[in-house]
Amino acid sequence: MARYRCTVCNFVYDEAKEGRKFSDLPEGWRCPVCNAEKSAFILLSDSAKIAPESTTVSDVLIAQLAAWGVKYVFGIPGTSCLGVVDALRKNDEIRFIQVRHEQTAAFMASAYAKLTGNVAACLTVAGPGATNLATGLYDAKLDRAPVIALTGLVKRQSIGPGSFQEIDQHSFFEPICVFNKVLMSEDQTTTLATLAVKHALVERGVSHLSIPNDVQKIPYSAKILPMEGRIPNRAITPSPALMQAAADAIDASTRPVIISGFGALSQGEAVMRFARKITAPIVTTFRGKGVVDEYDEQYMGSHGTISSTSAAEVVRKSDLLIVAGASYSDMTQIPEKKTVQIDIDPMMLAKNHPVAVGLWGNTSEVLPALLAKVKERRDEDYREEMRTLKAAWLKQLEKESESRQKPLRPQYIISVLNQKLADDAVIALDIGENGWWFGRNFLMKTTQQLVMSGYLASMGAGLPGALAAKIAYPARQVACITGDGGFAMVMGDFMTAVKQELPVKLFLMNNRQLGMIMQEQKVEGYPNWQTELYNCDFARYAENCGGIGIRVEEPGELPAAVDKALSSKKPALVDIATDPRRFI
Repeated sequence: MARYRCTVCNFVYDEAKEGRKFSDLPEGWRCPVCNAEKSAFILLSDSAKIAPESTTVSDVLIAQLAAWGVKYVFGIPGTSCLGVVDALRKNDEIRFIQVRHEQTAAFMASAYAKLTGNVAACLTVAGPGATNLATGLYDAKLDRAPVIALTGLVKRQSIGPGSFQEIDQHSFFEPICVFNKVLMSEDQTTTLATLAVKHALVERGVSHLSIPNDVQKIPYSAKILPMEGRIPNRAITPSPALMQAAADAIDASTRPVIISGFGALSQGEAVMRFARKITAPIVTTFRGKGVVDEYDEQYMGSHGTISSTSAAEVVRKSDLLIVAGASYSDMTQIPEKKTVQIDIDPMMLAKNHPVAVGLWGNTSEVLPALLAKVKERRDEDYREEMRTLKAAWLKQLEKESESRQKPLRPQYIISVLNQKLADDAVIALDIGENGWWFGRNFLMKTTQQLVMSGYLASMGAGLPGALAAKIAYPARQVACITGDGGFAMVMGDFMTAVKQELPVKLFLMNNRQLGMIMQEQKVEGYPNWQTELYNCDFARYAENCGGIGIRVEEPGELPAAVDKALSSKKPALVDIATDPRRFI
């Protein structure tokens, strides 16, 4: 005789005791304890432990993820994921952060992964919760951030006919993920959990697990698999012949330029030693900002659409580019020149055009090895040219920031933040006009960190990025530079900052416009239309949420307002009346 357990209340129907087979019960029969339908019952094996506090598939799943380094799960509880939510409640090794929108949960997981290199997870229900994750997960996919998405799913018995909140989640997530599975059986729990983490870390992408509602609650126990010995070493180095070819190309150049991307962010010291040895200027991509101290005379600025005049000039006149960890996006505009390229992803090598030498490997391994091979080269004329170009660029930025116009000029706002933010601040940057001015005018230090939505360039990623940064680095100052358009997309989660006691500081450039779009309409010859924004009083909104709200309309008010926000122990928002016009 068999036993069946109600997945809602854990009542067990024992055929031996009841004297009637479960299959013989009429379809309208309901659980005598919770009134759940017959379909809510699942067959128990003889070895299953029957107890209200018994270990479930969800408990094993969460324990396995925690054992492999998942420390945070961002999300919203809901009907089809309650088993997993309860497992999170009972597990002391992993923390659940409740948010107000699933998009925020996915953006937070993506930002946490970008900042730390560790995998984070987001959780939501089937159907609309799952689809709301998509934007943040695409951000992780395109920026190569390791993220786990956990979604509830309708009961196995209900998959197919179009049940409440049922969508084809597997197909929906397939183009987003490097690993995408449905946990259909308790015996798959530890295997799929470990594979999800492994794929996310090794392939640097999104793994997704859907867990049917009934499977989440199946009593189950299993040995938690250790991580040791299961993740490959990423210390990849090219062949000696290729390394020598790269060194020869560098030694033969007279105007080399180093272009450092996001993939070399952790190798700032190695980049600078390399630049010093061969007397080469350093240029970064937007996401590579902060790889070296941007006040250093050999740093020329970022290249591409936010390019400094000094960066554009040295790249234009170069006879060799040494490109480390850059993805060659169309926004970076790295030109076709003789190139030595270093990247951990072999598909990035010669992505846009042939290179002289492509070095497949980790920058942490390749740069020191290459440094030992190249000849030291002293070129005082080249160094003096760098100083002159850099001085002219800094003078231009200083001239722009002197403005005291009303509404406040973005260049002035960035200048004040440049002076006030801590040397080890983490800066979450939203997409829009605010991001353009930051990339062009803000000079970062190596001890600061930048997190942003890179390839997807999604508005609304700023606040979630700041929340994730404060969770990852609670002792560091965390600032979000955003616009009125981007903030309004996720402003509900300012309440998350207050609830979770995450004292992030938001500096909102309020120009009452979708400023970037307004400029693009102008460039393309269209009339300005539908970019004007109707805004609430964002400072009062922050106060109503329980945080600090400050409104700035006069240029002279800004420094004190920034100081007040940065010194606050609460989440703070500085709403700055900002001029939407450029360079006038």
